[in-house]
Amino acid sequence: MTQTLSTRITGTGCALPEKILTNAELSTIVDTSDEWITTRTGIKERRVADKATATSDLSTLAARRALEAAELQPADIDLIVVGTCTPDHMFPSVACIVQKNLGAVNAAAFDVSAACSGFIYSLATARALIQSGAHKRAVVLGADILSKITDWTDRSTCVLFGDGAGALVLEAGDKDDTKGPRVLAIDMGADGSGTEILNVPGGGTRHPYSENGSLKEFPPVIHMDGKEVYKHAVTRMVETANRALEKAGKTSADLALLIPHQANLRIIESVGKRMHLAADKIFLNIHKYGNMSAATTIVALDEARREGRLKSGDLVELIAFGAGLTWGAVVIEW
Repeated sequence: MTQTLSTRITGTGCALPEKILTNAELSTIVDTSDEWITTRTGIKERRVADKATATSDLSTLAARRALEAAELQPADIDLIVVGTCTPDHMFPSVACIVQKNLGAVNAAAFDVSAACSGFIYSLATARALIQSGAHKRAVVLGADILSKITDWTDRSTCVLFGDGAGALVLEAGDKDDTKGPRVLAIDMGADGSGTEILNVPGGGTRHPYSENGSLKEFPPVIHMDGKEVYKHAVTRMVETANRALEKAGKTSADLALLIPHQANLRIIESVGKRMHLAADKIFLNIHKYGNMSAATTIVALDEARREGRLKSGDLVELIAFGAGLTWGAVVIEW
């Protein structure tokens, strides 16, 4: 019987646009204020890509930094998976553009669409392919430029989102291998009955571009029912977090750090309360970046690593919730 391979994280990296859009600056664009945004979301500022920057640009830089941390060359990689809901084009995939940019000539490449859960879905996919023996080394990314699908006249949504990309290198190992943090368990779920709660109505094959103005009726920008998103996000993130911990043979009491999707501070606080976690065990960067969709959890993991928040043997869990509706969690032994 073939032994199931374990998977190790051997490098992480991230890339963020230089432009910082503060709440004060945003208040000159739409009817809002720093106090209103901070009180309701916990967000103080966000990064916004310029007109020339696409998702593949940030993804390429994040991937290079992860490869550098892993001490690998692009040719060493045989798989690239990008979680994104804001690709450069309908096709080709962001992953293929990243492959070209890196010169990762030996890598298969494709995107995964699960909105804010995209990184965890992508990590689960890459992990399964490595465990099957089909691939050995993968670059897994979460990357989104939400500013380009945001309605900047809609106060209820434009204050929430930002742009960024994060990456990690995932390699095959065995259970006794000590090279890098080990992915212990992953849980994922979806509920397609909630598609209308959070979506981009226009621009796809349901309501495509046409000269008669269909995109005016169904604009290609984010639409969200905030109250419904809040209700589902808290419940689903707690459920998926606990299921992943159970798969790993752990409980929330074993966690050194929880890295939740950075969508709204109130959601994060509610999740932490239901999981009985002290505030110092919950990683926050929402005040700096807002909601970067698929990039949020992997950017936060990279920051936690660089800030020394994780030491050998620590248990860390990433959880996310997004449009679809989708959700997921991954448990990592550092």
